[in-house]
Amino acid sequence: MTPVLGAGFLGIEHFTPPWDVFFLPLFNLLIASYRIIFSDFALAIIVFTIVIRTLLAPLFVRQIQSQKEMQRMAPLIREVNRKHKGNRTKIAEETQALYREHGVNPAAGCLPVLLQLPLLFALYQALIRASSSIQGFMVGADQRAAFDALQAEGLITAVAGKANEYQVAISGPCNLGEFSQLPQFLPLNCQLIDPLKLHQPIDTTVAWLGNLDLARIDNVFSVPIPGIGFALSALAVLAALLQFVQVRMTAPPPNADDPTSSTTNTMTYLFPLLTIWWGGLFPSGLILYWIVYTAYLVVQQYRIMGWGNLFPLFGWRPRFAPAPDTGLVSRPARRDSPEDEKPGSNAAPSNQRPAGTPGPYRPAARPTKKRRRGRKR
Repeated sequence: MTPVLGAGFLGIEHFTPPWDVFFLPLFNLLIASYRIIFSDFALAIIVFTIVIRTLLAPLFVRQIQSQKEMQRMAPLIREVNRKHKGNRTKIAEETQALYREHGVNPAAGCLPVLLQLPLLFALYQALIRASSSIQGFMVGADQRAAFDALQAEGLITAVAGKANEYQVAISGPCNLGEFSQLPQFLPLNCQLIDPLKLHQPIDTTVAWLGNLDLARIDNVFSVPIPGIGFALSALAVLAALLQFVQVRMTAPPPNADDPTSSTTNTMTYLFPLLTIWWGGLFPSGLILYWIVYTAYLVVQQYRIMGWGNLFPLFGWRPRFAPAPDTGLVSRPARRDSPEDEKPGSNAAPSNQRPAGTPGPYRPAARPTKKRRRGRKR
């Protein structure tokens, strides 16, 4: 039996590091959002996501800034590759020198990406356990004896009318040996601090979402695809669209000379497609989390870097979106300032200012045709 360490920590009866160190705070935050704030599981997930995103905001701001600086340095790196073509050692040395000179750390954006995976796994477990309803297929052959023992003691009961599904107890013994092999069947109150102890199972069905059960795969906003046993979820499609926007904003512009450009472009479309596929495999609550999570990130990126490289999108660029090379938005023409009109001035007119130079943008004046003067006959 796996030893239980730190039992009674913060009023939690079952605490087994290292996984519980990460999982239990998230699980308690989710239950707190449900019970104390709204008693609505969908709103609880939304609040839970916003809190997590806000706590991790400094890390993601650093990641976005790092991506922005890497894009600005892309022309310099391409020049290094052109200058030392074929000499990988020299290219690596010159590239690292550029990073040091500009104060850019290429690995600065890795930590937030690594944090997303354990967050997703922990939330998946939190959704499964909060529903207090467990599928029997989650029990392996080597755990069958422990499963039968829990069932014989009445600690888990079969759900009426649903094959191979079992209800987990709200309260009960917390440190049985069977739970070390089947922690998903642990009574809910064993994993909660004292102020959050439950008296009845959590209602994961949300009325304002068409009675969608967030602990199950989306069966409300989905369309079954015949022949493959897969349902296309509208929630997953929305999550995929948001993810496409988020990735496209930070993706570098296509470059035929860069061998990694095609790979980056492929990932821009591959990850949203995977999100649509996951929508037919994972509980809809997890997809709702991903929608709010990605929408928050899109807003955060927009505040830091504008629209980034989102446009042109399939050849379309709206009037409100600046060109990524200049960062400028088209504005109505206006007269130059008196300083620009002084005779003998060597300064370049504002309408001929190079891209990226500070100052107001004024579009170039249209050339006018000179009229030929002649005698009036």
